[in-house]
Amino acid sequence: MATEAVAVVSVSHLNKVYESKERRVEAIGDLTFEVNSGDFTCIVGPSGAGKTTLLKCLAGLIAPTSGVILVNGHQVSGPPEEMAVVFQEYGRSLFPWKTVRENVELPLREKGLGKAARARLVEEALEAVDLDGAGGSYPWQLSGGMQQRVAIARAVAYQPKVMVLDEPFAAVDAQTRADLEDLMLRLWTELDLTVIFVTHDIDEAVYLGQRVLVLSSSPTRVLDDVAIDISGPRGQASTRIEPRFAELRTRVYRGIQEAKSSAAQATTTVKR
Repeated sequence: MATEAVAVVSVSHLNKVYESKERRVEAIGDLTFEVNSGDFTCIVGPSGAGKTTLLKCLAGLIAPTSGVILVNGHQVSGPPEEMAVVFQEYGRSLFPWKTVRENVELPLREKGLGKAARARLVEEALEAVDLDGAGGSYPWQLSGGMQQRVAIARAVAYQPKVMVLDEPFAAVDAQTRADLEDLMLRLWTELDLTVIFVTHDIDEAVYLGQRVLVLSSSPTRVLDDVAIDISGPRGQASTRIEPRFAELRTRVYRGIQEAKSSAAQATTTVKR
């Protein structure tokens, strides 16, 4: 008998409005979706689609204007204990005066874990991202790709049920990006993670995800929910040349173009 899917993250009628004396911006209009346990869900959309706002709401960093977000059945009102977040700007998230080991250890200190437990989790996390020999180095001594591995190791050491990543590979070169994509697929499989991965890169979304949510322009809603039915294991050289990969990539691309077109028409209507 098939196991019933369990929603780990549930977003229901999420709305976020930024208001000031000068203007009112509805960043997220009406967003509803679920992410099941063990899913790798990628989120794409045109620039200004509210992807980062959505991530900040998921992570409990900002409060929605209305709607509900549940993580493991608990309403999000602050950073969920079960969730770790990896940001795009790894240089700002790492403390340059602390060693790699000390950077990875930081959230474990906040958890109140003992010294032995912290040391074990840090070493396991560094080994998981192939940085087991870099613990004594400082972030500024490492390449950009290695620094992002440190940020991922810090999230892994926290032992989250859900990992949320905000365009984590946007600032690295193409070769490093491919290596980091494959690292994420390996970690997702080995650690049994539920992953929500925000990206601008259509090919990356189709390569990594089990599904891709295509968002509209602001105010954001879900335009398309694309199941990525590509057989595994995935590989940079093999998966990207599959006919099915091209078909799915085209569907996601058309969705984003539709979002851009709708936004342009709305702008033209307003000007008239």
